[in-house]
Amino acid sequence: MNKPLRRVAIFCGLLVLALLLRDNWLQYVRADELNAHPKNRRVTIERYANERGNIIVDGKPITGSVDSQDPYYRFKRTYVDGPMWAPVTGYASQAYDANQIEKIEDGILTGNDDRLFFDRTLSMFTGDKKKGGNVVTTLSGAAQKAAFKGLGGNTGAVVAIEPSTGKILALASTPSYDPGSFAGYSSKDEKAWVALEKDKNKPKQNRALREIYPPGSVFKVVTAAAALENGKVTDINAATDTPEPYILPLSRIPMKNHASGCENASLNKALEVSCNSVFAKLGDEVGVEKMTEMAEKFGFNAEQFTPVRSAASVFDKEADRGGNAQASIGQFNTATTPLQMAMVTAAIANDGKLMKPYMVDKLVAPNLDVIKQNEPEEMSRPVSPQTAQLVQQMMENVVSNGTGGKADLNMNGVSVGGKTGTAQHGPKNEARPYAWFISYAKTAQGSPVAVAVIVEDSAGTNREDISGGGLAAPIARDVMKAVLKNRS
Repeated sequence: MNKPLRRVAIFCGLLVLALLLRDNWLQYVRADELNAHPKNRRVTIERYANERGNIIVDGKPITGSVDSQDPYYRFKRTYVDGPMWAPVTGYASQAYDANQIEKIEDGILTGNDDRLFFDRTLSMFTGDKKKGGNVVTTLSGAAQKAAFKGLGGNTGAVVAIEPSTGKILALASTPSYDPGSFAGYSSKDEKAWVALEKDKNKPKQNRALREIYPPGSVFKVVTAAAALENGKVTDINAATDTPEPYILPLSRIPMKNHASGCENASLNKALEVSCNSVFAKLGDEVGVEKMTEMAEKFGFNAEQFTPVRSAASVFDKEADRGGNAQASIGQFNTATTPLQMAMVTAAIANDGKLMKPYMVDKLVAPNLDVIKQNEPEEMSRPVSPQTAQLVQQMMENVVSNGTGGKADLNMNGVSVGGKTGTAQHGPKNEARPYAWFISYAKTAQGSPVAVAVIVEDSAGTNREDISGGGLAAPIARDVMKAVLKNRS
């Protein structure tokens, strides 16, 4: 071979080698990046080329698929009672991707998950159409309906948990949206999406998991637990030596009480009427380090995954004495999700054992084989059984004799514990307060449900009429009643 031909051959060989290197780089090194690229339409076309698997509640699908007759995006997602279930399902849209369970379990729902390889291979030989698997949730349809109906036209959220397992029974957020309204790829879907994005009421925000609020007096349950665990209170009915007024540490500011009878009130009485002074003083006595330790055992200062991510609730570990005293009554920098307060209540109801909250029970293949079964998992033990039972006594007293009377179920063999909260916020606390209520129901067999409710804004309610006992407690009562009736 003469020199010119050899040079051409070497050059062509180098071109082929470069092509092979580039091809392998794209197909293997950058494969995941390109598959996830928002402008890669092939991924979306593949996602909606076949009927999507379903999300299941109480053995019935709350999702579906319909043939959209589109040449590219064949099947469109549909939803049963979409606004009620949106905080659970999220959305799956041909134009706007997916979120929450629809996104997290996309591989199972589309049938593309590696665990469904055998099903895909078998369908190639049988000629069956490719199918997605199903996601079976822990949710209770009755509890979810009671929560969503109870919130009504208010802005707020509800979370209900089974304390012994951590199973999430209800997860409601209002105002909500219909994920089916923008599931397609048409101009109509685009208009629905744009309208939701511009809505100042943030209907797409999952308030149960992603919004953090000052908890107000419902946080006093955590402070009570910390005081008992650290030996600052040994008798819940003994006087606490709290002056009136109580002056916040490092200041000349008196802690304002909205209830009477707080001077030297016992811990039991202080929780019943919600004395700020008693709990601020106890928080200072426990100290910021031990208060932070207790809050974090309940789950504060960390994100939770249900598997949908929940924002981290906050307890300020760097606060000075005055800030810690205020934080101990649920003000200052303390902020929490409704999920977090449901976790606190569930741990108290479960005699001090906190179970990890979750809402996916199992993943099921198209042939109904179980791919993955989730099991209850202990997360922590914030307090001893003895402390938990003392806090239960006090919470049940709140319902029997205090501000939580509207949560009473009046059912034989069922005791109810609760705590109200009215959280101030905004510049100089001038914004409309948030109405909180946390509660649990308990039978001789244990506690089947713990609930946290927040009413962020109640249309038509005067500021002076906003209270956890008045607005949030009846919602918690109806959710607990739905769970108990569903079990009977």
